[in-house]
Amino acid sequence: MDEQLQAALRGAVLDKLKSGNYDVVLAHSLGSLICYDTFVRNPAAIRDKVFVTFGSQIGNPAVRDIFAGRIQDLPCRKWYHLFNREDRVLTYPLEIATDNFQQVLTPFDVPNDLLNHNATWYLSRPETVATVWHDVVPVPASRSIVSAARGIARIDTRPTRRALLIGINDYPKPADRLEGCVNDVFLMSSVLQESGFMPDEIRVVLNERATAQGIMERLHWLLEGVRDGDERMLFYSGHGAQIPRYNPSGAPDSVDECLVPYDFDWTPEHAILDRQFSQFYSQLPYDCYFVAMLDCCHSGGMTRDGGPRIRGLTPPDDIRHRALRWEASEGMWVPRDFPPLNESLSKSKNGADYLGDNGATQRLGRSMALRTQPDKEYNKTRAELGHHGPYLPILLEACQEQELSYEYRDGVTSYGAYTFCMAKVLREQRDRGANPSFYELSALVTAKLRRLKYNQTPNLVGAKTRVSAKIPWGAAEAGRGQRRTPKKRAAKTGRKKRR
Repeated sequence: MDEQLQAALRGAVLDKLKSGNYDVVLAHSLGSLICYDTFVRNPAAIRDKVFVTFGSQIGNPAVRDIFAGRIQDLPCRKWYHLFNREDRVLTYPLEIATDNFQQVLTPFDVPNDLLNHNATWYLSRPETVATVWHDVVPVPASRSIVSAARGIARIDTRPTRRALLIGINDYPKPADRLEGCVNDVFLMSSVLQESGFMPDEIRVVLNERATAQGIMERLHWLLEGVRDGDERMLFYSGHGAQIPRYNPSGAPDSVDECLVPYDFDWTPEHAILDRQFSQFYSQLPYDCYFVAMLDCCHSGGMTRDGGPRIRGLTPPDDIRHRALRWEASEGMWVPRDFPPLNESLSKSKNGADYLGDNGATQRLGRSMALRTQPDKEYNKTRAELGHHGPYLPILLEACQEQELSYEYRDGVTSYGAYTFCMAKVLREQRDRGANPSFYELSALVTAKLRRLKYNQTPNLVGAKTRVSAKIPWGAAEAGRGQRRTPKKRAAKTGRKKRR
């Protein structure tokens, strides 16, 4: 957007507010974007007022990209965001983890209205009356009600823990099936409970229940209502893949890294892509802990018949063709040279960690769909708006981008080699009374895999301050979980590859 136009629009909003004694700002559609841009740069203008956004595109990823990937809280008395899922004007839900923000679902589907974007319908909905108008024109409440409400608020603000564990062995195609993923889930659940998680803080989804929709629904549970100090853990054991992506003109121009749900069919609708995943984590508060541990790999996703893998996904030939070109001089098919998704970032020291070796891969957990601005512009916008960009989880990945993730057979029981070593290291450290940092933990797991002759190097991605901090799951608190000394495991007897 033109900077002069933005400045003029901000000035118009500020002039209007100065012209009267306003207590409430109602902002519809494009007006909500103009008002947010005004208030995030001039916070005093909205201080102690009620801000209501409706029919708003503020939460849309394309809009958040303009604001360097993150929508900030405002110092208003209350911010209500009215959202109608049937509104077809690029509106989007919004999550901001502060006490003065509330999203209100205002469903309506007006007959013969193709857009469902009318401001009057938003403001007259019963849900709006019960929240916004009740707040703006409050009914006197008794002291007992106010006291009870404050008590509930105190309970709701205590730090919480949640973990979602996903394991898929029984993929529909026999050639794609794995053996150790369900065992990985039960192993990690036991380790987390030894570390203080309560059983009702852990949810599990396995095999045919781990569809794309099933996983997305459980991600809602995992990451809803996260506040400062809360701890969230996502564990995934199964296949990973890469899907060549079409741009709006219908030409392949990038690759999406994905997790492979039970109903995966090489379409975005039945895959867990970062474009979807980032909508859950990118707005999390900076002072929470969200760790994603992924025991899968994505390399070779474009290799016919799974390449050297014993067990790997076989992409249909039409999917493979999207990412290939004919090299006449060699008489061979070779990978296409896709343009970098973010040229300045791809050339940086950590570019491959975020965009892959080819500079054109949307990697999981990196929120690159919200970071399309060149580095210089991105950093300038973040500084102007006073934030650090989208929240990024701490990523514990089983291997590097071009490596394989193997299975390990413990006697007659299969596990992921990475998960098995991770559990062993965590238990060994806890039995010594130690609580390593994420960096130390990853190094210890890497060393154990090396000693066991596994050719995979775990990958750790996260802000330096976070990965150098102690892991948040210390020894179990009194009354939380049960510690036990694990029995000795049998020696390794075999391995299988996992992708």
